[in-house]
Amino acid sequence: MISGLADGIGTVIGIERMSRLRVRSAAYGAAHPGRKRADAGRLTLRRALFAWLVGAVLLPALVLGGSAKADPVRLVAFGDSLTAGLGLPASEAFPAKLQAALKAKGHDVVIENAGVSGDTSSAGLARLDWSVPDGTQGVILELGANDALRGLDPALTRKALDDILAGLKARNIPVLFTGMMAPPNMGADYAGRFNAIYPALAGTYAVAFYPFFLDGVAGQPGLNQPDGMHPTAKGVDVIVERMLPAVEAWLAAIKGG
Repeated sequence: MISGLADGIGTVIGIERMSRLRVRSAAYGAAHPGRKRADAGRLTLRRALFAWLVGAVLLPALVLGGSAKADPVRLVAFGDSLTAGLGLPASEAFPAKLQAALKAKGHDVVIENAGVSGDTSSAGLARLDWSVPDGTQGVILELGANDALRGLDPALTRKALDDILAGLKARNIPVLFTGMMAPPNMGADYAGRFNAIYPALAGTYAVAFYPFFLDGVAGQPGLNQPDGMHPTAKGVDVIVERMLPAVEAWLAAIKGG
């Protein structure tokens, strides 16, 4: 915009100088009474050129410069009821509260809530394409809690999450991958196999990784609803507060890339 403005001003100056020489030549070649007409013609030409400069160059530059604003970073929070905000108003769900926290830190973002209560990792895979629309600049992936609660084979969970990460990588969409942990009542063997899925896949796909989505909230009665599994509004606040540094670092990588 600045170079275009400079070019426009330079053009005006050049035209004005050429026109001044022509007017002077005509003025000196004319009789003395005609000099006033030449001066008047020169003044009129200058006014016309100034009007053109303002209307065609300066005003559009000022308007565009004053109104130009980068589009917000468009993110999708893709997960199950922990993302959807089961039992909470939409404004208290994780995506809404994370968006508000990021905006308070000066980040212009829009986070779409693509959480579906009850989804397993395989169910998430089945709806991946339409849940993450074109134009998405980043996905916060949170899935697997329902797999563990139902005691599904960790191999199935791993395969579904692997396919989701592969699909997002193929679309060049950066991912912040959040880990999940199996409930203690599933036993040490199951927990060992299940819990290992997340860091392993994060390493395979070299994605940003937050080890445990429910860090600081799981098992805390005051931060969970009566079912003991879904965070209260205060619980969501804790999740957002703890995850915020990782999200900001991830956002910086997205903007820098």
